[in-house]
Amino acid sequence: METNKLSVVIITKNEENFITDAIKSSLFADEVIILDSGSIDRTCEIAKELGAKVYQNEWLGFGPQKNRAVELAKNDWVFVLDSDERITEELKNEIVTTLKEPFSNGYFIARLNNFFGKNIKNCGLYPDYSIRLFNKNYGKFNDVSVHESVQLTSKAAHLKNHMIHLAYDSIEEFIQKQNRYSSLNHKKKSLIKAIINPYWTFFKLYILKKGFLDGWHGFVISKLYAQYTFWKYIK
Repeated sequence: METNKLSVVIITKNEENFITDAIKSSLFADEVIILDSGSIDRTCEIAKELGAKVYQNEWLGFGPQKNRAVELAKNDWVFVLDSDERITEELKNEIVTTLKEPFSNGYFIARLNNFFGKNIKNCGLYPDYSIRLFNKNYGKFNDVSVHESVQLTSKAAHLKNHMIHLAYDSIEEFIQKQNRYSSLNHKKKSLIKAIINPYWTFFKLYILKKGFLDGWHGFVISKLYAQYTFWKYIK
């Protein structure tokens, strides 16, 4: 049985340290699309060397930028990958098998997040499902600047295998990214929520979501997400 053809799409900007392995994990697809927004490092050069199709577009925000990348794909079926994510061999095989006879128009994919060199399966960070594999005729990303997600016209199914997400190499990187995301996240300012919600976030992640099982990593992650919650409501 012939498999439906697949396009993997990746948005980039200055990702030379990550893009090689992201593309290599995607080479089973019929094409790899890179939509770059002004890299000044070797991101685009590396992508072209690996056989990816590289396009340029000014930054539109995460949701609109990924929709533009999906539009560039020649195939109906797309897998949207970030440059710091990797498609595992097990997931690749499951995707290929699924596309021979799809039973849904979209599929949730789990992510195994790696924080500071450790794979984290607690703190509410696993399986961290999101729709990544879908038929672009039946879904698109919502029009938001951060924390975008695919909106599907029908119910999505779940694949069994996960991809790898190299979330943060260091605490400093975590703080920088979450500080930026909190500025993009248009929450209404609330002093009360800024005071109360961080405590709830820490309790939820460290106690209810069993972050304590990840030891020092779990404590730090819970504490930093609590700090992010404070930033969201105070900026």
